[in-house]
Amino acid sequence: MRERMKQRRYAMVCSSNQNRSMEAHSLLKRQGFDVSSYGTGAHVKLPGPSLREPNVYDFGTPYKHMLDDLRRKDLELYKRNGILPMLKRNSSVKTAPQRWQDNAADGSFDVVFTFEEKVFDMVIEDLNTREHVLMKSVLIINLEVKDNHEEAAVGARLALELCQEIEATESWEDSIDDILTAFEKQHRRKLLYSVSFY
Repeated sequence: MRERMKQRRYAMVCSSNQNRSMEAHSLLKRQGFDVSSYGTGAHVKLPGPSLREPNVYDFGTPYKHMLDDLRRKDLELYKRNGILPMLKRNSSVKTAPQRWQDNAADGSFDVVFTFEEKVFDMVIEDLNTREHVLMKSVLIINLEVKDNHEEAAVGARLALELCQEIEATESWEDSIDDILTAFEKQHRRKLLYSVSFY
């Protein structure tokens, strides 16, 4: 039997490292993938009592702290809108949200998934401003996913499917066009992708 090649490293990225990236991180982690997750925003924002009053935290604030804070503010509201269960899930995956732009110490990734075009652009822009020491290619894929719990669950399953396809290839550089075209046809989802370097 042929020895299995070294597993690739994956990063899941959304704006606040709360819903879409964490849903995918949680699912991929359970499936045995080497996966991390990040947000690209200036702060972590969670829905508040109204659109004009979001709950804002710094990256690095533990999910557990946010959970306790929102429980104190309005237990019923945050239970009803799914924020408390989401934070509970997040705290079982990792300690706190991390910011993509501050992740250089985490090393390089082979594949980066984003779930919003604005985030995709920010990841590419950030990678382009870094020193390209390794000259190692990284594939960035954007799968557009609405920022709600139902869509995040669907997006995570689609991301997992794509990661499984990529993981099964000897070198994604040779087959990525075919993989993404087949995926777009099957799921009627438009993907954006780009290649950058570390």
